[in-house]
Amino acid sequence: MAFCLFVVLLVLDQAVKSYVSATMVLGESIPVIPGVFHFTYILNPGAAFGMLENQRWFFILAGMAIIAAFLYYYPRLRRQVAWFHYGCVALLAGAVGNLIDRIKDGLVVDYLDFRIWPVFNIADIAIVLGVASMIYALMYKMKDMDD
Repeated sequence: MAFCLFVVLLVLDQAVKSYVSATMVLGESIPVIPGVFHFTYILNPGAAFGMLENQRWFFILAGMAIIAAFLYYYPRLRRQVAWFHYGCVALLAGAVGNLIDRIKDGLVVDYLDFRIWPVFNIADIAIVLGVASMIYALMYKMKDMDD
């Protein structure tokens, strides 16, 4: 099941990025709900909110470190509560999705634009939800195992 989650998130992320890159002009913004939600095609040279702009090798090495740590710890992760286990898988899928962009082009394709937040992508959603799931597990679910 974890492998399926990883594949679905990664394929969905890469497919939408490919579609956006092939059908939109860089900087183009298509209103879905005008003033609220747009598809806006940008290339992000940094991390969240454009932080650490143009640090391609740092992000490539960080992504590879996440993959290595995941593979090393996976036998233990599989035995953790589902919230933690699947959170780690979602985090990995998002990291790999953005890593593919960085290796391929040096930039990450972003396209989800809610106008009050920087533009982001499905990989970013996977990372955020993965970390949130891990935090939830650490705060509430893994604590229950000690009782």
